Amino acid sequence: MKRVTPLLLLGLLLVVVWPVQGQTPSTATDYVNRGIEKVKKGDPNGAIADFTKAIEIDPRYTSAYLNRGIERARKGDRDGAIADYTKAVEIDPLKASGYYNRGNALDDKGDHDSAIADYTRAIEIDSRYTSAYLNRGVSRKEKGDLAGAIADYTTVVEIDPRNASGYYNRGIALDAKGDHDRAIADYTKVIEIDPRNASAYYNRGVALDDKGDHDGAIADYTKAIEIDPLVAVTYYNRGTVRQGKGDLDGAIADYTTAIEINPRYASAYLNRGVSRKEKGDLDGAIADYTKAIEIDPRRMDTYYNRGLAKQGKGDLEGAIADYTEAIEINPKYALAYNNRGTARRIKGDRYAGMADFNKAIEIDPRSALAYINRGIARRRDGDVDGAITDYTKAIEIDPGHASAYYNRGVARGEKSDPDGAIADYTKTIEIDPHNALAYNSLAWLMATASQEAYRDGKTAVGYATKACELTKWESAGELDTLAAAYAEAGDFDEAIKWENKALSFPEFARRSGEEANKRLQLYTQRKPYRQPPPK
Repeated sequence: MKRVTPLLLLGLLLVVVWPVQGQTPSTATDYVNRGIEKVKKGDPNGAIADFTKAIEIDPRYTSAYLNRGIERARKGDRDGAIADYTKAVEIDPLKASGYYNRGNALDDKGDHDSAIADYTRAIEIDSRYTSAYLNRGVSRKEKGDLAGAIADYTTVVEIDPRNASGYYNRGIALDAKGDHDRAIADYTKVIEIDPRNASAYYNRGVALDDKGDHDGAIADYTKAIEIDPLVAVTYYNRGTVRQGKGDLDGAIADYTTAIEINPRYASAYLNRGVSRKEKGDLDGAIADYTKAIEIDPRRMDTYYNRGLAKQGKGDLEGAIADYTEAIEINPKYALAYNNRGTARRIKGDRYAGMADFNKAIEIDPRSALAYINRGIARRRDGDVDGAITDYTKAIEIDPGHASAYYNRGVARGEKSDPDGAIADYTKTIEIDPHNALAYNSLAWLMATASQEAYRDGKTAVGYATKACELTKWESAGELDTLAAAYAEAGDFDEAIKWENKALSFPEFARRSGEEANKRLQLYTQRKPYRQPPPK
């Protein structure tokens, strides 16, 4: 998430007494004062001309150099401004504002070390110069010296306990250090001083979100929007929090508003696409990803996400093309290799798919997902031992990955290791109590195992029923398993009922009807189904 830029204080104009109105300037002071009036009227070029005339009359007039420097800086002429400030401090080495303003110009040029030196000199001259402390803190933060920045901001609020900028900038530095509680306290203090400070609400929202207080973050982003409804990033951040909470409609609404404010906001299109995909709107997601790519064609995660959406629609060629584009942008993008491997395997390109899984693991040896996918590929290629090795590695990397246990259980079952299979299916359910596949596989093993020691009809019926409940009684495979479980439990009428129900699903009947009808025939003969004994 983006933070609001720290507050930088501009150099102050040195106001002097204006002579009698209508009098033609004749002295250096007259020209300085007329220059100041021109600044107020929005005529910087005229002001610079008057300050220059003052310097011609009096080449040691520090106020003329300072004010000309300020106007040059405002016009973007930082080098000219620095030259003027340098001349001012050469004439008057104790002019704190000269060092301060030169520090500002140097910082704008990215020369943080020289800026810090100037702010420090200003502070040596005037130990209560809060603006110098404040801006030195900003420069220190830009250099990564958070402790130094925090110390400067703390001095600011010690000198001036009502200085909102000091609390605000200290909050930013504290949040960058991960001290969210103290950052929140500082932003709260800013809000007490200035209840209309939208940036303070915004940044407090960021800190609250970092702490996990998502409702508090939403409340602060909402308040920031009430104060300033035209800041796109505030809607964007509120959208990300809503998306994380599962409020996809609210997230989409926020991303849409962010896009209305800033039609070139690529991240808003990307995140709206992700939310639309999560809602099942793959076409809308693809449209958003495409727009994000038009705005920023070098962003790898946008191609990756569009690839996911295309793969979800069955457009494997399009998905592979997008994953490839993401890889061209970042050749170390392990996830893109992993997903391209999956798409290639589905297309039947076994070897290219396996090569992608290998590459993903080479790039990221800690990717449990890549090991799982390579394990699935190895098992389907007949290398069950290799598959088990990959699943085991995935579990070592991520002991909480239910899919790794489930797939290893399937492979162990194929290796005639029912104990290992049962242990893995059981662990899968422990991690993911809503995993219908694991319940179904346990039920099938306990209903149909060739070895009597592993059969338990009553328990199998319980597991199979749970799998059917999780799939809302709409999955023929689970209904087929339930039939086998009832047969093992001796309730053949229920077995016949559920096998017929499974066969009523056209796809199941087409794909598995021959074997299912053989089992149905056994049930009508009051016989349970048994898997063939291991060879």
